[in-house]
Amino acid sequence: MKVYLSADIEGTAGIAHWDETERTHADWTEYRALMTGEVLAACEGARAAGAEEVVIKDAHDSARNLIVDRLPDYVRIVRGWSGHPDQMMFGIGRDFAAALYTGYHARAGSEANPLAHTSSLRISQILVNGEPASEFTINALCAAIYGVPSVFLSGDAQMCADAQAMVPGITTVATLEGFGRATNSIAPSRARALIRDGVEQALTRPKKDVLPPIPAAVEVVVAFNNPHDAYKSRFYPGAIDHGPCAVAYKHTDFAEILRALLFIKG
Repeated sequence: MKVYLSADIEGTAGIAHWDETERTHADWTEYRALMTGEVLAACEGARAAGAEEVVIKDAHDSARNLIVDRLPDYVRIVRGWSGHPDQMMFGIGRDFAAALYTGYHARAGSEANPLAHTSSLRISQILVNGEPASEFTINALCAAIYGVPSVFLSGDAQMCADAQAMVPGITTVATLEGFGRATNSIAPSRARALIRDGVEQALTRPKKDVLPPIPAAVEVVVAFNNPHDAYKSRFYPGAIDHGPCAVAYKHTDFAEILRALLFIKG
């Protein structure tokens, strides 16, 4: 069995501030270790469930966060940004049995995590067919176009609830809740234990309910915080004005939606 893991940081247990996510700040060293610990726990759970290989996408910021030397020998690690439209899911394919997500966070506009955002702090909101979308929304649909079910997610409580609403059969581990600029988190050691056991359970149960349906037609709307980004993004072929600071794009092929997002988001 081959498993894909997309790893972010803003939903890691204990995190509370942007300084802890940025590689140029001293706090990042501690939190990259905690991010790595949650990834390792997911790998252990996958291995216990019979995974022969785990492909990890370091999917936060520079995509050079995980402590590579701590990874077990059955792992492959994708670092950096290739420029491929799959972005946070780059390297996934039809030969994967399942997709896992660690360190995921609430969407832009949510008050459930002080670090909530979708893709970029330049973006105030992304809508998919009229519904506010998180990074997980887009990434789970990306996995689905390859026929890969999304079976496990860890991250803040709101992200877990949203993932369960989108993929009713998914297993989740809620690491923290946000209150204004503060977070209330479980201990990292507890998070790692829950992630390890959750991944093992998710991979050993039937996966028929964890492949979200891909809509026959998709409209994606990207709303920016300023008009300059919106103006530039409207030059993408097929993109249209969607009101102040917002750009829309429609297609029947979700792979084309991913391609458009790559360029519209900038």
